[in-house]
Amino acid sequence: MAEDSVQLADLSEEDIKLQFITPAIQAAKWDFKDIRMEYSISDGMIKLKPGSNKAYRDTPKKADYVLFINGTIPLAVVEAKNNKKSVSHGTQQAKEYALKIGAPFAYSSNGDAFHECDLLNGTEKDIPLNQFPSQTELYERFKQSKQLNPLQEKLIKEPFCTGANIKAPRYYQRNAVNATIDAIARGEDRILLALATGTGKTYIAFQIVHRLLSAGVKKRILYLADRNILVDQSIQQDFAPLEKVTHKIHVASEKPETISSYQVYFALYQQLVGDSGEEDHYSQLFSPDFFDLIIVDECHRGSANNDSQWKCILEYFNSATQIGMTATPKETKYASNISYFGEPVYTYSLKDGIEDGFLAPFKVIRYKINIGDEWRPVAGQTDKNGQIIEDRIYNNSDYDYNIVIESRTEIVAEEITKYLKSTDRFAKTIVFTPTEDAAERMRVALVNLNSDIVKEHPDYVVRITGSDEIGKGKLDYFIAVSTQFPVIATTSKLLSTGVDTKMVKVIVLDEMIGSMTEFKQIIGRGTRLLESEGKTNFVVLDFRNVSRMFADPKWDGPVEVDEEYNPENKRGDGGEITPPQPPKYKPIVDKNGCEARVEQKTVSIYDPNGKLLQVESIVDYTKRNIKEKFTSLEGFIKEWRASKKKNSIREFFFDKGINLEELKAEQNLSDVDDFDFICHIAFDSKTKTRKERANSVIKTGFLDKYSGVAREILETLLDNYASNGIYEIESSEILTLPQFMKFGKPIKIAQSFGGIQGYNQAFMELENAIYGDGSVGI
Repeated sequence: MAEDSVQLADLSEEDIKLQFITPAIQAAKWDFKDIRMEYSISDGMIKLKPGSNKAYRDTPKKADYVLFINGTIPLAVVEAKNNKKSVSHGTQQAKEYALKIGAPFAYSSNGDAFHECDLLNGTEKDIPLNQFPSQTELYERFKQSKQLNPLQEKLIKEPFCTGANIKAPRYYQRNAVNATIDAIARGEDRILLALATGTGKTYIAFQIVHRLLSAGVKKRILYLADRNILVDQSIQQDFAPLEKVTHKIHVASEKPETISSYQVYFALYQQLVGDSGEEDHYSQLFSPDFFDLIIVDECHRGSANNDSQWKCILEYFNSATQIGMTATPKETKYASNISYFGEPVYTYSLKDGIEDGFLAPFKVIRYKINIGDEWRPVAGQTDKNGQIIEDRIYNNSDYDYNIVIESRTEIVAEEITKYLKSTDRFAKTIVFTPTEDAAERMRVALVNLNSDIVKEHPDYVVRITGSDEIGKGKLDYFIAVSTQFPVIATTSKLLSTGVDTKMVKVIVLDEMIGSMTEFKQIIGRGTRLLESEGKTNFVVLDFRNVSRMFADPKWDGPVEVDEEYNPENKRGDGGEITPPQPPKYKPIVDKNGCEARVEQKTVSIYDPNGKLLQVESIVDYTKRNIKEKFTSLEGFIKEWRASKKKNSIREFFFDKGINLEELKAEQNLSDVDDFDFICHIAFDSKTKTRKERANSVIKTGFLDKYSGVAREILETLLDNYASNGIYEIESSEILTLPQFMKFGKPIKIAQSFGGIQGYNQAFMELENAIYGDGSVGI
């Protein structure tokens, strides 16, 4: 320790940094712009505590110092500790951060010296405070260990694109860009990036393109996608800084003599290939060596498959470097993007994104419908059209695929509506159904159940499917953060991948999913975070037990090459086994022929690894929590009556993850007071409606004690209670509602009772009258 160790021991970690570590780094001649302090690595995982609806963040991870070369490659992480700790105390933390961000050196210091961890050769040592390595020295060590070629060095010096409207790259985005550019500099011409949905693949593509263009390494770039919205989103958002050199290809109107004046081209596979799948469209416009870089967006959707109609584009421009981007690297017997592009040069999974706090966590509500596992028609049963229904056992794999059970559609729509009504009726929701027809039936059912909103806002529920041109026209409005409608989108496949649905808070699974690739893509529709708009997590409503796939080892696990992969095997559009053809006739069974109902509902919360943190029946969970808090009916009644603000009891349940309004809706008891409902759930008491309690107050003659305006005010409060409940009239805003305006401002209303104290006393007596002696229904 230093001679003045007593004084050093009194210094905080911040003092150690200011007085010892920062001066030592600056003395080593590090460029000021390459020293980043309090460098953000993660935002802190958002967690849904079991039994809680409220999301909260873990502590974000920040490195005390990250030292760069040319602002592109992180060379070192330095962690500071106070002098009461050893020099090497922060080594593990520094190593963890260094490995995460791709820095080859990690340092720890307590102000006495530095402890160096060289991750390139696996050695550690102490070095004096005044001998911290210079920027040139560390770069030379890195350069020699990696044996950098001249092109690699040139590209390292090319900075990321920054500016007022361009966000700084997150650590994994920087890693992905650096890994890709390094692979190109090493001469690789087929490159795969695997990053979870919502992690900014297009932003990463933009930074790759910007650096390669700026360095003059690539001159003409083609960005390929299979949907217009993906192309348009890319041009308008992430690639906006390059707008002067970008061009969206419209094959029919392009001319070879003018099309060569751009640098970054965007195109749809379908437009380039045309219906025939021949080269004519693109070969007439471009020579095979026209592009020197091609970026393939969402390459899991089959662009590189051997039997893909679109692979001819990649083969025609074979001399270009080709980068595939996907959220789900695919390797099966029927499809492979790994066999074409190679192993990913960088992977950032959904698990990584949730743990870092960049992606939203989720909970799953699983519904068991009585006919889910088995339904069999009675002998000779006909459908609503008079057609005989084939006599066999039907289950979740049949409904909407081979047979339509109308009451099943109705019950699913009812449960979706109940959930939204009990939480947020304007939460963006995607309902995934088996077919486009099923999406239409679901749309109609949801419209009828939400007619109170639909009559004012016809686009509250829309169908957005491939063949529905009007529905597809609503897609931009659905995904836009700034537009409220549509709120609910029913679909089959169109919204399962690629679309930037930032505000989706509810994902409804009402189709069978056999592909882990598709399952990850669908779950990915909800993973985007938008905390400024209140989006911190999402919920999955599962009506076909599809969420069992979270238990599959392939859920966000490593990609393993399937040795049986054969590019000659045929596949469906999803890259899996081609699904069976639908029957020539699909029976339609009405409610008289089969009545579906929900038998059980459970809530599950998963960690990022897909491990269950909690699973329990909502009713059982609620009953258990009530009895843990209130050991007896008498104890609950006593606390309810003693509570000055009944909302405090509701907040207790909310913090435990119990939404009383949602649960009441489930039990068809929305008109029941929370007081009665709690007694009913936990202690088997009969219930009284709020209207019954309000009528009881009138019968007791309580209001006869008051006259004139004071009585009218109390009657209005009682009417509000009957309609909306105790929390409404307890609110400090109650006297500002329109129905009270005729009595004047709140201060004037209070004067009708002799002042604030008099009003408060009258209100307390009204509450006592509502609950009487605390009795429950008998």
